[in-house]
Amino acid sequence: MPQCVSNCCPVYSGRNTTQRSGFPFCCLARRLQIPQLLLLCVTCRALCSLVQPGLEGSASLVHLFRNRSNQEQGYCETEASIASSLNFWTLSSEDLIAVLPVDPVKENYVRKVRNCIFSIAFPTPFKSRVRLAAVSKEVLEDILDLDLSVSETDAFIQLVSGEKIVFGSIPLAHRYGGHQVRIASAQFLLCKNKHLVVSDDEVWRDQFYNGNIVKERGAVVLRVAKSWFRIGSLEILAHYGELDLLRLERPLKSVCNTDNFSLLSITIDYGPFGFMEAYNPDFVPNTSDDERRYKIGNQANIGMFNLNKLLQALNPLLDPGQKQLAAQILEGYPVLYYTRFTELFKAKLGLLGERKGDDDLIAFLLHLMEKTEADFTMTFRQLSEVTQSQLQELNIPQQFWALKTISKHQLFPAWVSQYLLRLKSNMNDSDSERRKRMTSKQSF
Repeated sequence: MPQCVSNCCPVYSGRNTTQRSGFPFCCLARRLQIPQLLLLCVTCRALCSLVQPGLEGSASLVHLFRNRSNQEQGYCETEASIASSLNFWTLSSEDLIAVLPVDPVKENYVRKVRNCIFSIAFPTPFKSRVRLAAVSKEVLEDILDLDLSVSETDAFIQLVSGEKIVFGSIPLAHRYGGHQVRIASAQFLLCKNKHLVVSDDEVWRDQFYNGNIVKERGAVVLRVAKSWFRIGSLEILAHYGELDLLRLERPLKSVCNTDNFSLLSITIDYGPFGFMEAYNPDFVPNTSDDERRYKIGNQANIGMFNLNKLLQALNPLLDPGQKQLAAQILEGYPVLYYTRFTELFKAKLGLLGERKGDDDLIAFLLHLMEKTEADFTMTFRQLSEVTQSQLQELNIPQQFWALKTISKHQLFPAWVSQYLLRLKSNMNDSDSERRKRMTSKQSF
């Protein structure tokens, strides 16, 4: 049933136990860049949606320097000027809430929330002094067009902490299905598109979800994304038969459980999580995942499961022909995913073109990494730094500790032989070009 998370966010906490079908290959979570800002949200206490005027529900990518206030100040649309204060923002949520219904109940308490997309939820300011703990320079300058010095102002800290609402914006809590568990430090560690403020106010947390509730210092994470609509945004409407709202939300084009899976396929949620150092397909990032449902090696199947849930949510709006077409599209997911999965690992290994046996070469390496508990990231990093001659002679430098670990496996020489043979098929490719290619952003 819907409940309140952090005293403000109504969500659907029901669990669907429908049996899921899978396909046999392991996978890793994709790392996706968060696009330009459309919605700016304050989490932990409220979602503060800041939407520019005139959008009328459009999901177009809009950069803040294109808004009316910037144009009035002479800022052009091709060169973003860096502002030294928040005063240049002109914000409005009117178009958003005119299209997407808002809960008529204004009080903030745990209850069932029906027939709406948002609830107005004004944040509760901290009682003690608020301090800015961390800030993303990239977000300030490249997305918000603000000088880094703005983060030191009282106005900015008041905005991030929820103490002050920017004129023209309305703090909204988004109603969607699924579970929410969030830790500020975890959310911040894995994403640059955030700011973090802390306070001496204490909050109750069950950090390890074992019933041992303790007091911790409160914090607010400010995250930016162009949309916060997830698969769960549609699921809850279909679950309660709110078809009018489901039709309304459909054209917004607005996301490894369905409450975290973005409809735009962008990364917006990072916790709970854990760092996988030793490669292990059975690694579970979420300590509350007792069924190991979201383990690393099952993420491809979970993606398929989530898309099935999306199709089920949209089914009330589809005619028989559309349902058949959607099912056919979904049937292509395993092949498409596996193809992209292979491409990513070929890039990590510096392989060019397509050759028979590439899949086996990748699977062979992952098997050795699993058996030796090799560090996942550093294994590929050090493969990009070691020379082919060093591999040929099995002369792994001591500083390449991850490769030294995997080299202890008796089958490592066999994999090296296959790898070097495959590299020879990279036409007109030098060893230095291979290493440079493997260290690029596309490979990691």
